[in-house]
Amino acid sequence: MAAAGSLFEADLHCHTTASDGLLSPKELICLAAELGLKGIGITDHDTIQGWKEAEEAGADYKIQILKGIELNTDWQGKEIHILGYELDPAAGYLINKLKTIREAREQRMLDIIQRLSAQGIRIGEDEVRQLAQGESIGRPHIAHVLLERGFVGSIQEAFERFIGIGAPAYVPRYRLTTEEGIALIREAHGIPVLAHPGMQRLEGEISTWVKFGLQGIEVSHSEHSSADVARYQALAQQYNLLMTGGSDFHGEVRKPGVELGRWGTSLSVLQKIQELAKFPRDISTSE
Repeated sequence: MAAAGSLFEADLHCHTTASDGLLSPKELICLAAELGLKGIGITDHDTIQGWKEAEEAGADYKIQILKGIELNTDWQGKEIHILGYELDPAAGYLINKLKTIREAREQRMLDIIQRLSAQGIRIGEDEVRQLAQGESIGRPHIAHVLLERGFVGSIQEAFERFIGIGAPAYVPRYRLTTEEGIALIREAHGIPVLAHPGMQRLEGEISTWVKFGLQGIEVSHSEHSSADVARYQALAQQYNLLMTGGSDFHGEVRKPGVELGRWGTSLSVLQKIQELAKFPRDISTSE
């Protein structure tokens, strides 16, 4: 753990303009360098679009890049996020599946806009696309347009009043099961890690997901309490899983108070994930 007020060496959960982050991959790496970080994980939703720019910037700024992705999956009515690290970008099944998921995101965006219109809230799809910048469009982009147009006073209000679960313009997303998400990452020779389990209080399900091929747990996260950290450290040790960490950085407007590097892990964990992806073997949590 990092000392209070200090930064971790590596933040392995970060979003860029390739999905719903506010900084481009290069801008994110530049910020990491300014803060003195040594490693960054690029984990955009359903896209690997930001990898190339991040790696180029990493070489310039001497920041080690962990290439990742974040998948939203479903498990018995719960939304479970799975991080995948160091996947093979040439894996055909991965590329095709991500394309399918992004196309579903596009249709969801259109459906939400239609439902907003029925509520008297009219925004254009071009506004959302322009704001999104990357190829992975999500509800945060719609929320940001609602904020910019003055329909709401905050991103949180946009979700609560209009586009969150149970709200009038909510549209269910494409359903990928947790087992399918883990399998997708493993088939692409990546390392699947359970993201922020403390947000959903996930404990009992972990043993099942380990059987599916789960290889790590995100222990340090901006939504985790000290009790959560201790709980998931113990579970990672129990199931011999990697212990990772990251802030889930998106930018101040998207996630207020979530600062880059305030949550994370050591550089050795980043390097262990890279090594494991190249040479699969049993994971040791002794470090």
